[in-house]
This record gives sequence, C-alpha cells and structure tokens, in this order.
Amino acid sequence: MISLVLTFAIAFAGVAIFEAFALPLPWLLGPISACLCAALVGFRMRGIKPLNEGMRTILGVAVGATFTPPLLLAMTGMWPTLMLIPVMVVCIGLVGVPYFQRLWGYDFATSYYSAMPGGLQDMLIFGEEAGGNPRSLSLIHATRVLVIVVALPFILQGFWNADLSNPPGAPANSIAPSQMLLMIACALVGWQGAKAIGMFGASILGPLIVAAACALAGLLHHRPPAEAIWAAQFFIGMGVGVKYTGITMAEVRRDMAAGLGFCVILIILTLIFVEAVYILELAPGMEALLAFAPGGQAELTVLALIVGADVAFVIAHHVLRIFVVILGAPLFARLFRQPQG
Repeated sequence: MISLVLTFAIAFAGVAIFEAFALPLPWLLGPISACLCAALVGFRMRGIKPLNEGMRTILGVAVGATFTPPLLLAMTGMWPTLMLIPVMVVCIGLVGVPYFQRLWGYDFATSYYSAMPGGLQDMLIFGEEAGGNPRSLSLIHATRVLVIVVALPFILQGFWNADLSNPPGAPANSIAPSQMLLMIACALVGWQGAKAIGMFGASILGPLIVAAACALAGLLHHRPPAEAIWAAQFFIGMGVGVKYTGITMAEVRRDMAAGLGFCVILIILTLIFVEAVYILELAPGMEALLAFAPGGQAELTVLALIVGADVAFVIAHHVLRIFVVILGAPLFARLFRQPQG
C-alpha cells in the first residue's frame, strides 16, 4: 500500500513539474519522467493493472469518435494526399525497423513499435503486448513526441504568435449526459467484446471500432472530455513509469540516443513528403506540415485550430495515419510474434 501511495505521489509530482514549466503532455510525460527519475535513484513502484487497462479504453473511444460522416465525406476530396499517408508509414517502417534492429540491436517487436508513428500511448500498449521492451518503447516514443511536439509550437509561435494553451477536449460539464453514457457503453462493450474474441489490443481496438461505428451512424458527436483524456494519460504514464523499476543509466542513454537519431530520420522523411505535396500544389505548406508531422493527433489538431489551418484536412490525415498504424498492429504482431517457450 505504501509503495502504491508513493507511486501516485511521484506521478502527480511529475505532472506538477511539467505544468509549472509549461512542458508538453504533462499528464502523460510528467508521470513517465518522474517515475524514471525515481527508479534511477532506487525507488520501487507499483500500479493498479485493471485500472490502467480500463483507462486505455478512453483512447480507443477518442480515436474512434473522430471518424464522423462529415470527415468521411471530406476525405473523398483529399485522396491525392491521403494516398501518401500509407506510403509514408511504409517508408518509415522500412527505414525505422532496420535502424532500430540492426544499428541498435533491439528485438523485432521493440524495433517495429518504436518505428511506427502511432500515438505514444497506443504504441506502448501494443508494443508491450507484442513482446517488446516497454522501457525502451516509452523512452524512444517520449523522445519523438518531445522533439516534434516541442519543435512545432516554437515554429507556430514564431510565425503566427499562437496561443498553445487549449485543452485536449471539451470539459465534462459541457457534454450531454446521454453522450457520456454512450461513450462509456462504447468503451465497455468494445473492450469486453474484443476481449471475448481474443482480439489483440482489445482495450483500445474494441472501443475504437464501436465508437467509430456510433460516430458514423450519427449517434456519437463528441470525443471523451478533457478530464477523461488527462486521466487516461496519467494512468498510462504511471503504468509505464512503474516498469522503470531497476532501470540503469546505460539503458536510458541508449534508448534516448536511438530516439534522437530516429527523430532526424522522421524529420527528413516528413520534409520530403511535405515538399512533394507543396511542389505538386496538393495543399498549402502549413496544412501539409501539420498533416504529415508524425506527432500526436490531438496535439496537432489543436495546433491546426490555433493557426487557422484547414482542420478537416489535418484531422483526416492523422486519423488515417492512426488507423493504418493501429489496425495494422495485430497483423504484424501475429506474423512476427515469437513462439512462447
């Protein structure tokens, strides 16, 4: 019990520090960073596994709820650039997996899920479930998110003087109770249904599929509220942080160096695709940058809103990228999962 209370205190301290210094993703990266520091000085921590798993369903509903009829209709006119998203994901995989596997010596599962430009939380969960190293995955993806999410705001602030303080969703008190109940139903039905049939990543993919179906049917009109998304980020961040117990500085140096090197690869690939889109006059430069930058969907959607970009264009490309990466995860996991001894 004492170790659990201590873990919560460390995780909340991480959130407070990230909030105080206006660092990105405080509710996710704050607990991860604080728990990492605590582990390095010898603290032993533990989380609540069933609660952590339940919180993942919020992410599935959040992604699924973005797949609305207006977005689907808007996507039909964006096919030239949307077709480039799977191509970019494949290019990232073809370069990234050998980079992590051959240059840094990671196993395939860790290499694959480190390379894939999905959501930080999703890739940590799927990667661990596929047999990857959660410590390495969290540090590599945290490095990617930090570099991209920190760099883009500075660019946008420098050019557009943007205010970057928007929350990740609407407050809970602004969403109708019926919508809240529907989101809870999507989370529970999707999670338990997917679990019953043995679906890989059931706690995310099940709610994602059910929420997408409800959104396309015109029943679900909201993403989960900001408070729910913050809570999900906190518990996932703490769950990852707990796994750092016993980690060494040598592991930290290696994983962060690998992550920084991969960020250079991602930036080069992103600039190639953005330049191609701009030269072919398929989209304005700002929209292309926000749509193809391999950062978090929620953060880049907020940035698009702030700078007055075409939000439908940006969201469509990130939703497609997340769907391509997430829905491809079970296939790759089953194809390459090592047999259990």
